[in-house]
Amino acid sequence: MSKSKLGLNTICTHVGEIKDEQFKGSVSPIYLSSSYEFFDIDVKRYPRYFNTPNQEYLSKKVAALEHTESAMIFGSGMAAISTMFLAFLQKGDHLVVQNTLYGGTVNFIKEEFPKYGIEYTFTNSYKVEDFEAAIQKNTKLIHIETPSNPLLTITDIKAVAKLGKSKNILTSIDNTFASSVNQNPIDFGVDMVMHSATKYFGGHSDICAGAVASSAEHIERIWNVGKNLGGSLSDMTVWMLERSMKTLGLRVKAQTKNAMKMAKWLNKHPKVSKVYYPGLKSHPEHKLAKSQMKGFGAMLSFELTDDLDSKRFQEELKLIKSSMSLAGIESTMLSPHLTSHALLSQDERDRVGISDQLIRFSVGIEEVKDLKRDINNALDKI
Repeated sequence: MSKSKLGLNTICTHVGEIKDEQFKGSVSPIYLSSSYEFFDIDVKRYPRYFNTPNQEYLSKKVAALEHTESAMIFGSGMAAISTMFLAFLQKGDHLVVQNTLYGGTVNFIKEEFPKYGIEYTFTNSYKVEDFEAAIQKNTKLIHIETPSNPLLTITDIKAVAKLGKSKNILTSIDNTFASSVNQNPIDFGVDMVMHSATKYFGGHSDICAGAVASSAEHIERIWNVGKNLGGSLSDMTVWMLERSMKTLGLRVKAQTKNAMKMAKWLNKHPKVSKVYYPGLKSHPEHKLAKSQMKGFGAMLSFELTDDLDSKRFQEELKLIKSSMSLAGIESTMLSPHLTSHALLSQDERDRVGISDQLIRFSVGIEEVKDLKRDINNALDKI
């Protein structure tokens, strides 16, 4: 059966698994060798070449989930996005990049691009008109992130992809927050999709990985750079990631359902001044999100009222963990100004709307009533 005909959970469970021909085990065997024979074989395998058996087969699962021809697995989300950028940008080229973006990506662009002579422009906002206004004669790539981290802004994927094609400019997207379960950007015309696979692909807060999915031609170009930069992933972690991705559809759908309930509840809470979640009808891009997402995701952010100490609130939580990362089966919260966007200056955070009262909430699979109780108890104590 064609992979395009398979359902989500079938892809998660079966595509990219390695058949155990020797012992007929029901799960993929793990190949830990870092040295492979090279005489009279079709594929000369080497871990840094992203083509060990476990690396190769897991990439097939990612490609199937993102509806692309090919994919690559990396050692981290930053390894994935930095390799993708450097594969398509060189000295004298220009990147148009969304202003509401993960802080680590912003920091990479600002610190590393000047060393390579690569120019860049951050948009004034995340509307397609802002991207068009930022394009220059030497623009080679437009990069977006939707929903964005941490304010859950929604960018019109189809409009940006159409703009890129009309100008012969490639487009890429960070699809981490939505995950392949809730959004497939390739279907809207985007050229390349990347993930911090540490997040929903891993889903259990115990691995670090990244992924890029695209056409075979684009992946070949990314591979040529990746083999030199060396951002490959160990096969033990690849095996763990493949195991985790089998439940991707089940986990993300459960988390998304919980997030909608929590967003509605927080939106009415007297000690919460604002909630950022595209599933709320009050979200300014709710209709756009509904048109390009299958579900609104399991990430949301909210601001406590000014009289409350956001740090103390998180310290008083007992069930929800204060954690640097996101997308695990357990619910976590953090203050972006202290963590994910700490590398940005105060002025930069103010410019994109990241206040000290803002809390990013990664909703897990717990019972909603327990999450509500934990939040109320913490708020009562402060």
